[in-house]
Amino acid sequence: MSVQQGQPALTAAAAGADIKRVVVGVDDTESGLAAVETAIKLARSHDAKLLAVRAWALGQPRHGGRRMRHLTHPHVVLSFSGSEQSAASRVLVHRVFSTVAAGTPTRVAIQTPECDPALALVGIANRPGDVLVVGTSPGHPARRLVHGSVSRYCARHASCPVLVVPGRGRDRRRAGEAGRPALA
Repeated sequence: MSVQQGQPALTAAAAGADIKRVVVGVDDTESGLAAVETAIKLARSHDAKLLAVRAWALGQPRHGGRRMRHLTHPHVVLSFSGSEQSAASRVLVHRVFSTVAAGTPTRVAIQTPECDPALALVGIANRPGDVLVVGTSPGHPARRLVHGSVSRYCARHASCPVLVVPGRGRDRRRAGEAGRPALA
């Protein structure tokens, strides 16, 4: 679908679009913080619902990326309920909103599915009137080869417009680094 990048994209995505719901992928990187900030502005400007999604999976890179399917030595898990990771994901979402907007807005819905983030975001942002907002960080090509790119996958496979937001540099800390321990 259509892919826009950066702040001019906020205007381009909003121009003439009937936006009913803004779905944002949440992580605590610079680009993740910028994506959440952009999603809040877009939702407010269109009086749209805001859905924050923090997908998680065992073996998933902590700060974005995709778990590649060609693992030669897959992880072995004997027992895992997932409730701890889901709760930690909710805490991270609230920390990100606290960093970006001084608290979680009351009209935000939060989902923390156990899934590859790219698949979760594309699967959730599938209604008419949806806009998907994701962050992207310039990374070393080897990192993208190993971890994959959530934003690239979403841009190629989403059925709704995708707004790709780059990070704004090192002007902010990650959520959780301001005197609080980051989540593992």
